[in-house]
Amino acid sequence: MQEHVTHADQVYVSAQSAAASSRVVASWRRCMTVHRLAPEEKRLPLRLTEQELRLVRAQSQELIAQAVDELDLLFQTVGKAGCCLLLTDHEGIALERRGVAADDKEFHDIGLWPGSIWTEASIGTNGIGTAIADDRAVSIIRDQHFFSSTINLSCTTAPIRDSRGQLAGALDVSTCRDDLNETTLSIISQTVRDTAMRIELNLFRHAFAGARFVVLPTPTGTMSALLAVDKSDMVLGATRTARSALELDDERIDAGICAADLLGEGVGAERQDLREAERAALLRALSRANGNVTQAALSLGMSRATLHRKINRFGLH
Repeated sequence: MQEHVTHADQVYVSAQSAAASSRVVASWRRCMTVHRLAPEEKRLPLRLTEQELRLVRAQSQELIAQAVDELDLLFQTVGKAGCCLLLTDHEGIALERRGVAADDKEFHDIGLWPGSIWTEASIGTNGIGTAIADDRAVSIIRDQHFFSSTINLSCTTAPIRDSRGQLAGALDVSTCRDDLNETTLSIISQTVRDTAMRIELNLFRHAFAGARFVVLPTPTGTMSALLAVDKSDMVLGATRTARSALELDDERIDAGICAADLLGEGVGAERQDLREAERAALLRALSRANGNVTQAALSLGMSRATLHRKINRFGLH
């Protein structure tokens, strides 16, 4: 009980201090001033009914479909370490869960279960809600949570973007273990971010199935900067990272933009493409004519002399 009182006092003092400016304290302030929450309150996250959850899952069926394999792989890595995985939608509603059966009761009682709402408005500062509010990956460790009733929980969360770069959901790994050290936390945090990125790429590739994908070079070497390009080299879509790197938005993409122009390959690339296309056409004509220049020239609708000049220019002897 004393631990809970001390924590609540710390939240009040930090949130009211003008000097404190961390992400955690900023979240505490939101919880108090925007959501009108009190840190000493004992509560669980709000939960949907089974019918409401079915409706929400139906609305996020593509996210779930593209995430399930990644969730299974991630659980194989962290599940036995006493961790629980949650996949939520863009409103922080838990859609999918992975956990060890022996830990089910503990996590269910905390609210780490499908249908629970992990927004800041519902349960104060927490990994999922704060990642959604801040629009970036975050770790909320034990007493960094807002409510005294959740200070035994450690959460690491990364947002997930859809094919247009908009928030689609969040991926969270949580644990109640009290021996979580900085090294372990760092590994889990990076693993969660990597898994969230793979889910994003799954969503992107599925949305533009049949397109050609161009990977953009980035300073960090990440593979998340992708363009989807059609057969005419027109950009169909771009991931959030690619949009940021190339200053793209829906309006610019919908208006029509050539990938070669966007990547600075414009006129030079077009000339090279035309040269290669002409060379290929000459080779096909000569092959079909068994090397007979006269027959090849006739099939191409040009004179024998013109074809000879082109053969010399392209080195097709």
